[in-house]
Amino acid sequence: MPELPEVDVVRAGLTPALTGAKVQAIEVFDRRSLKRHRPELGEFEEILPGVTFMAPIRRGKFMWVPFADNLALLAHLGMSGQMLLRSPDATDDKHVRVRIWLEHSKDGELRLDFSDQRIFGSLAIDELVETGDGFAAGLGSDSSLIPIQAAHISRDALDPHFDTAMFKRRLKRRNSEIKRSLLDQSLISGIGNIYADEALWASRVHPQMPSAELSNRKVDELLINVKQVFSKALAEGGTSFDAQYVNVNGQSGYFAHSLNAYGQTGKPCARCGTPIARAPFMNRSSHFCPKCQRLGRSKVI
Repeated sequence: MPELPEVDVVRAGLTPALTGAKVQAIEVFDRRSLKRHRPELGEFEEILPGVTFMAPIRRGKFMWVPFADNLALLAHLGMSGQMLLRSPDATDDKHVRVRIWLEHSKDGELRLDFSDQRIFGSLAIDELVETGDGFAAGLGSDSSLIPIQAAHISRDALDPHFDTAMFKRRLKRRNSEIKRSLLDQSLISGIGNIYADEALWASRVHPQMPSAELSNRKVDELLINVKQVFSKALAEGGTSFDAQYVNVNGQSGYFAHSLNAYGQTGKPCARCGTPIARAPFMNRSSHFCPKCQRLGRSKVI
């Protein structure tokens, strides 16, 4: 699933083309990709034509493009969603579910294809409301307006308004293991399976370590490593294991070459040489070093 770095690479790629672009027409090829759309706001295909997009904004794994009347085009990429910029006469991409035809004063006619093989992602029109803290809703704009469907999402560790003290307090009250807490988007956003494994490896924390047992010092170290992993992944264009994650031009990211834990089962740990282990976790897997990330004798994975 695309996580914060992958979604932000898409946001950055879309910004020059979408900011100030006017929607000319909409084509919906598969209505399953509109499952988050709120029908009480009107038909998706009827709302967008004629509107002019503002700069895209991202919070956690959600991205939205505001336009007039406190509304926005809300996108969630799910497992395999792609936002692809194309020239009007480009060959059709595979698994295109929704197509948006655009006119830009600088770039002329453009085509935005929402492609999604597994159809877990979605597009929707949503209303914008004020953030609870009054600060900018996400990266890409100073606006404090956020889509209703994304309002419950916490800020991410790279957000200048991320409340570290609140995060620590809430973490201390949790009975769940630390990896499960990191994946809770209402606690801290943008982290998925890949970057949870990487940040925990960098912090020498076992994924099943009880959240409440982490010291303040270790939580600070973990947050630093979350930021560092995110920043490096952003610099390398995100993580691509297959064709399901690409940027707006269809290009893959390179962070997969920098992974130390995720997907490295059986390979030697970059710190100590111990083979990286893999264990079942929430219908997925956790990857960790059994030597560097010891859980303790009282808890066996």
